[in-house]
Amino acid sequence: MKFFLSFTQTAKANLKEIKESSHLEKRFKAVSKALRFLQENPRHPSLQTHEFSSLEGPNGEKAFEAYAEQDTPAAYRIFFFYGHRKGEIVVVAVTPHP
Repeated sequence: MKFFLSFTQTAKANLKEIKESSHLEKRFKAVSKALRFLQENPRHPSLQTHEFSSLEGPNGEKAFEAYAEQDTPAAYRIFFFYGHRKGEIVVVAVTPHP
């Protein structure tokens, strides 16, 4: 099943910042690739998707973290939850790992 992605305002702002920063071009490519994998298969092995208990959706939905990068300082992560519509993934944020 192919999923469709919805983005919160925060996630949209995160992506815009990464896309418009010339020094983050490589990271934007990695995030874009990870978002494609997320849309095709949220359990794709390279995403290393796992539950993220420090966050939840607006109605108490379980939140998840997926890796956009690995073995990189401040590697980017994608935080999301499954939406109410069938096949919907709501991307909450795209941020560097602290």
